[in-house]
Amino acid sequence: MNIEDLRNYCLAKPQVTEHTPFDEVTLVYKLMGKMFALLPTDHELCITLKCEPELSVALREQYHAISGAWHMNKTHWNTIIIDGSVPDKLVYELIDCSYELVVASLPRKLREVM
Repeated sequence: MNIEDLRNYCLAKPQVTEHTPFDEVTLVYKLMGKMFALLPTDHELCITLKCEPELSVALREQYHAISGAWHMNKTHWNTIIIDGSVPDKLVYELIDCSYELVVASLPRKLREVM
């Protein structure tokens, strides 16, 4: 898995846009203006994703490469270091979960447009 794999997977989701609102090295993926993934391009490969609080705790206990996201609410956001210790399939599932959390938070009118 590399940065292009992660980037392409995020962009393939419906209504997703890519932005750089914080700096020129952090790619931010949004669904209708709401963030669901952050992908820095200037250091080790990692991705920051929204996550259910209970699942966040379990994942952090199981994988040393998953931790509370720096500069984000650690209850709801995890950073996953892509070093091979977290299975690729799980990383993709966590991207899906993050996206779905944002979908669920949208007003019904916006969800119906998707």
